Amino acid sequence: MVAGKGEKLPKREFLASIQPIFQNPFEAFSRYRPVDAYLQETATRVAGLHGEAAQSAVEAALASVGLEYDDVRGKYSNQFSGGELQRVSIARALIPNPSLIIADEPVSMIDASRRMIIINLFLKLKLEARRSFLYITHDLATAYYISDFVAVMNKGVIVEFGPAREVMGNPQHDYTKLLLASIPTTREKWQRTGTRTAPMERIPG
Repeated sequence: MVAGKGEKLPKREFLASIQPIFQNPFEAFSRYRPVDAYLQETATRVAGLHGEAAQSAVEAALASVGLEYDDVRGKYSNQFSGGELQRVSIARALIPNPSLIIADEPVSMIDASRRMIIINLFLKLKLEARRSFLYITHDLATAYYISDFVAVMNKGVIVEFGPAREVMGNPQHDYTKLLLASIPTTREKWQRTGTRTAPMERIPG
């Protein structure tokens, strides 16, 4: 269902079309309720599915993030690592087949060694499943890696917008330039320590 200008989508249709992924997966699920209960609830109350159709949607969403239903059945949030629980969050967002996923700092609470697993999962979903993402982050490296377009905000105002390569490679606004200049590089570290070796390429490369 598509709303016309000035019209509002009914609540369920709105929730089904736009799904969030929050920064801290441990705050997205109650510790007193199994996480699969949330998945089932999303399938029935948001996606409007029931019975085998709801179960199939849950299993398909979990499979898309590399999990099986038995991996989450009857388990609570504290039984998962941060990366695993964030994958459950992503699966939950996928169940209603949304047209837009809003991901707010989705890897900031995850081990650095596991962040690229989530980032590459987003990239795969964007390219293969044709999902649109609004990816909110302070990490310009991951923003460049995953995004087609980048909007730079300062004090709640968009100060620069454009294709990721153009914004990162040829910034026009002083605040964007400041953000890019603040990214530490191996060149700076090696210069401080006196070590001589080739510097790491800067964004965008």
